[in-house]
Amino acid sequence: MTSAAQKSQPDVSTFAPLVEPTFRRIWVASLFSNLGHLMLGVAAMWEMTRLTPSKEMAALVQSALMLPIMLVSLPAGAVADMFDRRKIAMAGLAFSILSGIGLTVLSASGLLTPWLLLAFCVLIGSGVALYNPSWQASIGEQVGADKLPAAIALGTISYNIGRSIGPALGGLLVAALGAQAVFGMNALFYVPLLIAFLLWQRQHIPSRLPPERIDHAIMTGARFALHSPSVRNIMLRTAAFCGAGAASASLGALVIKDLIGGDASGFGLFMGAGGVGAVVGGMMLPQIKARFSSEVMVRLGAVITVFALIVIGASPWLWLSCIAMAAASFANMTSIALLNVSVQTAVPRWVTARALSLFGAALTGGVAIGAWGWGWVSSHWGVDIAFFAAALAVAFTIPLGLAFPLSPSDENEAEMVDLDDELHVELGITMRSGPVTVEIDYEVDPEQARAFHGVMLRMQRARKRRGAFNWAISRDIADPAQWTERFQCPTWADYLRQRSRYTQADRDLQIEADGFHIGPQDGRIRRMLERPFGSVRWQAESVDPGDTNSTYIGP
Repeated sequence: MTSAAQKSQPDVSTFAPLVEPTFRRIWVASLFSNLGHLMLGVAAMWEMTRLTPSKEMAALVQSALMLPIMLVSLPAGAVADMFDRRKIAMAGLAFSILSGIGLTVLSASGLLTPWLLLAFCVLIGSGVALYNPSWQASIGEQVGADKLPAAIALGTISYNIGRSIGPALGGLLVAALGAQAVFGMNALFYVPLLIAFLLWQRQHIPSRLPPERIDHAIMTGARFALHSPSVRNIMLRTAAFCGAGAASASLGALVIKDLIGGDASGFGLFMGAGGVGAVVGGMMLPQIKARFSSEVMVRLGAVITVFALIVIGASPWLWLSCIAMAAASFANMTSIALLNVSVQTAVPRWVTARALSLFGAALTGGVAIGAWGWGWVSSHWGVDIAFFAAALAVAFTIPLGLAFPLSPSDENEAEMVDLDDELHVELGITMRSGPVTVEIDYEVDPEQARAFHGVMLRMQRARKRRGAFNWAISRDIADPAQWTERFQCPTWADYLRQRSRYTQADRDLQIEADGFHIGPQDGRIRRMLERPFGSVRWQAESVDPGDTNSTYIGP
């Protein structure tokens, strides 16, 4: 099943992005960081089983590594959209290195407790959460648009190469050298990636407008996702799929210990088999994307995952459990990678990092909550029952496609355009002046009222995606042909940002709405300063701010 957009895309091989030197250096270095991070997960989970017999605490290791990505990702994405992404990525990596060193010292000195282990997993995960949105949002700066899907796939392949080797190697190293050695290697393996970003000569182009406050930037990113049906559906489907299927990763140690009776090396093989399946899925992603829509592949991935989880829960044999784990990871990798590509191709560049951070929060939040939930189920009813329940939960995600479908990507939704109309400003205002109210008049043939109203409801979502508040459409009760659209921005700077965020789809929608207007064009748009304190004389002898030049010139 293919779409017209997919058919028109050039045939780009999986490894084509590696011809770009910057991307190649960062990608190769990311192999080491992913390897170290996956080794950390195995060592921490196995160390937890040594420190405490609690099954819930063992499952919480996965939650501790994932939960920071859910909590930190959105602020990290906002910062990455506002400032130099290269520097933000380096700061996150440096924090993870320092946290990894602290964990190693505590473990080697014998001071590590179950809760301290979880705390340092949270700290290391927080550094990764700060780094990840900046890295993903910068991929488009390192490769051309035609190579972007393949580059995203390579990013997931890098993770899953580490996933295929890291758990097995981590299990062997834990058995041979102890968990503290693996903790130290994890900190060391972040260093090449930090150096790769240091060598990247990125040309950071500051915005003409001052950066938003961090809380406003976070809210803007959240509102964009809320009022963008395609992005909102991706987030919901990702969280549901990852939460339901989290049992395979979070309960891996318990599968080996309780269902199979293996040791650390068996756990490494089990997790390594999952990595192999994921790598195969990543290698096949360009072909899968060319033949199937994201909706079809996500549903098919859910079906494969259901059967794989049932097999893992019922199997007493390591080889069969490894095959099922590989199948589940193949389905997980292809589904998540396609959802990731959908996010990157569906959002404009001004909000890319925030959208990706929301995607990461949905993914890791689903895994973190699912890991805790399946850990609780396994502690009360057994590991096998937890896997059967997880299979049932994954099956329930399949009908979600009917209520929350994945839309085909539209380049017009992401292509940025500049507005060609100039703003006429006579009032002396500053960037902090506000609120600003905008009113647009439309004279519409009453016979076209229903069609016009439908277009304006789409306009409501578009305005709110870009940062407008209190949107309303009104109709004159004395003259049914007269309509007025009204919305607000908190400050003049926010209004200018709202204007700078137009995409081609937004412009097309405005042209469609203007097509209903049958009256004169002059005077249709009014931009007004609400509560204009300071814009008039406080006393007769005061200087009139209207006599000063505006602080803003041009669109």
